[in-house]
Amino acid sequence: MECSICKVGITMPGHVTVTLEKGATIVLLKQVPAEVCQNCGHYYLDSETTAKVLQTGQEAVKKGAELEVVNLKVA
Repeated sequence: MECSICKVGITMPGHVTVTLEKGATIVLLKQVPAEVCQNCGHYYLDSETTAKVLQTGQEAVKKGAELEVVNLKVA
């Protein structure tokens, strides 16, 4: 698909690192499957992956983590 940010790049399947921050908690999610723009690097997550990313972030906040690094695995 055409990138909605740079308008010239095409997205391809790949993996990205997503950083979430809430209050004193920072969560780094590595190896997150995404569609990545080959021109500017902007990425797009599907709804299943987005739900998993948000759930992982909420769990880290609930347990009071300051920094959590997770290798995301989406079924």
